[in-house]
Amino acid sequence: MTTLLDGYREHIVDAHKQPLFLLLVGFITSFVFIRFSVRMIRAQVRWWPGNVTPGGLHIHHMVFGLGFLLVGGIGVFATYGGHPWIDLFGLLFGIGCGLVLDEFALILHLDDVYWSEQGRKSVDAVIFGILFTGLLLVGYVPLGAEPTGETRWGLVTVISVNALAMVVTLLKGKMWTGLLGIMVPGLSWVGAIRLARPSSPWARWRYAGRPRRRARALRRERRLHRRADVARTWLFDLIAGAPDKVSANHPAAHRVAERMAARASAHLDAHAARALSRRSARLADRRSAAGGEHPSGSRRTTGANGGNGGAAGNGAAYGGAGGYGAPGEQEGPLGGSQRRRRTVRAGRGRTYAVRPTGQSLRPGRHRWLRPRTRRMSR
Repeated sequence: MTTLLDGYREHIVDAHKQPLFLLLVGFITSFVFIRFSVRMIRAQVRWWPGNVTPGGLHIHHMVFGLGFLLVGGIGVFATYGGHPWIDLFGLLFGIGCGLVLDEFALILHLDDVYWSEQGRKSVDAVIFGILFTGLLLVGYVPLGAEPTGETRWGLVTVISVNALAMVVTLLKGKMWTGLLGIMVPGLSWVGAIRLARPSSPWARWRYAGRPRRRARALRRERRLHRRADVARTWLFDLIAGAPDKVSANHPAAHRVAERMAARASAHLDAHAARALSRRSARLADRRSAAGGEHPSGSRRTTGANGGNGGAAGNGAAYGGAGGYGAPGEQEGPLGGSQRRRRTVRAGRGRTYAVRPTGQSLRPGRHRWLRPRTRRMSR
């Protein structure tokens, strides 16, 4: 016991780290206490006091945490950081951190997801906060370098390289490695060199045209990360309790289903609009081809008796009551189907010609000229 007190006095008190140590103690104590409390309430233990509900309004413990944070933060500035007040306010600030971060998922989603899968983000935030504070207490400094006059350029180099490696690691989807790499430089460098996770932004940007590397990333994800996720889930269930199995009739399940349906419908609406424009273009092309456009670009004519026009048909428009189009109508350098196709690809609106009044909508056609138009099902 004496050795422990001597070590505390030497490494904590004499090193002026007692306020930070008390902050960490308050952080861990408040988190452990509130998790024990909510698990007792969830188990409906009779002898344990339940939720704070004055007038039927459920007050989350995050509200009390905000009060502790305000008292601790303002108190330090009000007392100019003097002893022993800074120790007391450091303890209060740590208690507030534990209470607020325990409901980090509620703040992030603006919904009561405490006992759902989304509520695991609160445990991530608490564990990261405890590790970060513990590394500061041990003596690690951010980015792994100490500001000294002799190593000024070395400090700049270490900070720059570590910051770049940390950003690359986070883009590769390795959140814990990148965040802890702020304190431990070598950790972020290892994460920046290794393969990215398949669902990360780095994989979407860099592995799209490299199927072999993407396949390696998928194999590593199946082999390693899934095992790590199983161990992580077991640990979080031990610390914070297993999430609820939400039934299909639960209001939260309905809200999630509505959000997913809205995203899917927006995507399907855009896809259906593009598909409809392509189908309309193909239908117009078939109609124009069946209406008299020759494959060589010239128009054919029909005689008075309904037969082929022979020599008079090459290069002339359909005439008479049995033909298509008006006499003398010529196509430009590009056929109508090509112009329509280019118009649809460019995204411009299509224009349709209006028939003169009195002209039949479906003029007579020769018995041999039967259009091969496929019926479209809407």
